[in-house]
Amino acid sequence: MTTVWLTGLPSSGKSTLGRALAEQHRAHRAVEQLDGDVIRRDLFPELGFDKADRTENIRRIGALAAMLAAHDVLVVVSVIAPYEAARAAVRAEHEARGLEFVEVHVHAPVEVCADRDVKGLYARAKRGEVSGLTGIGDVYEEPVAPEVRVDTSAMPVEACLATIGAALARAEQREAA
Repeated sequence: MTTVWLTGLPSSGKSTLGRALAEQHRAHRAVEQLDGDVIRRDLFPELGFDKADRTENIRRIGALAAMLAAHDVLVVVSVIAPYEAARAAVRAEHEARGLEFVEVHVHAPVEVCADRDVKGLYARAKRGEVSGLTGIGDVYEEPVAPEVRVDTSAMPVEACLATIGAALARAEQREAA
């Protein structure tokens, strides 16, 4: 099966797209949506936000996604995953297991993300209350060669989902071949 890995800045639209994509497919297959915030809170609360802990968080989420995908579950992951090397390691693990991996760069300019931010993280970071916020105090390494790039500041959700859905269909065709 396939893992669809949605990565981007905080408030870029990853969770919104992830929930919608999972909902589109639930009627006719097993689907699991893994949201980075929920996974960190519920499964890995001991991890912090330094580079080592962020990398370990992504490794663990990637391993969980691969385990689920190996059992014919469509896995939709919505997670910042700021470091290219960590994302590449997750991709390599999927490929080593013969699983499809569709990386989706969910792009939106940082100003748009800050305007959308319901958690207030960007405002808190600007006031100095939060350090290391990805895109403000820590780097976000944009994907080098994602299968899909959607710009949520310029595309409606439906168009983003159609673009992602086309890439997912191509992955499933490769898997079936």
